[in-house]
Amino acid sequence: MERSTSIPCMLIRGGTSKGAYFLASDLPQDEKQRNDLLIHVMGSGDPQQINGIGGGTTLTSKVAIVSASAAENVDLDYLFAQVGVEDKTVDTNPSCGNILSGVVVFAHEKNLIALSSPETTVRVRNINTNTIIEVTAQTPNGRVELDGDIKIDGVPETGSPILLNFLNVGGAKTGKLFPTGHVKDMIQGVEVSCIDASVPMVHIAAASLGKTGHETKAALDADSAFLKTLEAIRLEAGVRMGMGDVSNSVIPKVSLLSSPANGGNITSRYFVPHNCHASHAVTGAICVAIASFLPGTIAADAVREVQSNTVDIEHPSGKIQVSVVIEAGESEPQIKQAALVRTARPLFKGDAYY
Repeated sequence: MERSTSIPCMLIRGGTSKGAYFLASDLPQDEKQRNDLLIHVMGSGDPQQINGIGGGTTLTSKVAIVSASAAENVDLDYLFAQVGVEDKTVDTNPSCGNILSGVVVFAHEKNLIALSSPETTVRVRNINTNTIIEVTAQTPNGRVELDGDIKIDGVPETGSPILLNFLNVGGAKTGKLFPTGHVKDMIQGVEVSCIDASVPMVHIAAASLGKTGHETKAALDADSAFLKTLEAIRLEAGVRMGMGDVSNSVIPKVSLLSSPANGGNITSRYFVPHNCHASHAVTGAICVAIASFLPGTIAADAVREVQSNTVDIEHPSGKIQVSVVIEAGESEPQIKQAALVRTARPLFKGDAYY
């Protein structure tokens, strides 16, 4: 294609992640050309991403591609892309709830939606998983409210609440809540639970790998032998979950689970997948919370004192809280709803060069 020098872009902090947001209509329709552009914009192929706007970590090398939706009773289509840092890759297999938090801000800026007062709810179709999420932002007098007193762990300042309500997320990627057909499996000599709820995951009891589950991100990332074992389990789990060779994909994700230590209900160390998340992914938190209510799973073994439908998940930066609604189904439980609160902050709008 004939390449221009720049493309309209917004950089937005969504939840505990940061990403570049684009209109789908501004990007090439050809997937290879689109991915090449995103790799150049983010500066991938370099651990510092010094030649692009990526932040040198998996949490800051993310992209949202947004458009008005043609689907019935849906306002927006949202495609998430995880752009590699050291590798020149673009993976659209996973989704990201944190980046989803910035969609209302972006869609309003691009005149894709009209705002109500005092709040606006948009129905978003996640193209990655073909699921619907209701996103509600505070919009008094028809303006997006950015300031507020909501604090989410992993972000230093407060902001206005953004409610994410995920609908029917069981089997979002594989079509089954239990993709292997079992509540627990033995993989590489380690007992695991393979769950697909918002994102496919492999849940492992921390103690089964010689960990407490309360280690810091730095300590876990420094243990190369442990990370090698974790990846071997993930690769075999991917095959058993019907996902084939996942060596070039960031899903399934992995969590080390253990009992809580700081007043929560369960502790999770979430891997993305080759290093530990500094806090916790939204979709991963949903999966852990849902699994906590499913008897016989690794999460159900670890969870403690859940008094309602809400689970407080402890992570390296604090906690993340998820409320879920689960109903009985013919073959497996039906995940009707999973909700949590995030905040978002636009950082710049303009053109990104590539």
